[in-house]
Amino acid sequence: MIGLLQRVSSANVSVDGEIVGEIGRGLLVLVAVHRDDTERDIARLAERILTYRVFPDGDGRMNHSVCDEAGGLLLVPQFTLAADTRKGTRASFTRAAQPEKGADFFHQLVKICRERLQTVETGEFGAHMQVSLVNDGPVTFWLES
Repeated sequence: MIGLLQRVSSANVSVDGEIVGEIGRGLLVLVAVHRDDTERDIARLAERILTYRVFPDGDGRMNHSVCDEAGGLLLVPQFTLAADTRKGTRASFTRAAQPEKGADFFHQLVKICRERLQTVETGEFGAHMQVSLVNDGPVTFWLES
């Protein structure tokens, strides 16, 4: 699984002009599932998202996680992150999970995160979404499980 994690001042995702998920200070994470991912990958990515230290402490060092800060989490499914872009000028999606598996794993990730963090919002799996964010820093990390 892949999580493209971005520290944000605010972020939202909309479908058909209607906001379906919105947070203030926290993390926006774009999520992709590979075809060979297992349930162990779901738990590992959730742990990394929730505990990855990207927020500053009193000395300005990135020593606090979204859980430490009680920030918001906006999880947005994005299968294109699983693309193979090594050849040519058009991406191949053979490494991405089938939609049923992708949706199942995404929803399991959301459930785990909601058990540990109060504010967890989501995009809509399979929908055409518009994502708006104010990247704070900018701070962006590529996480894989």
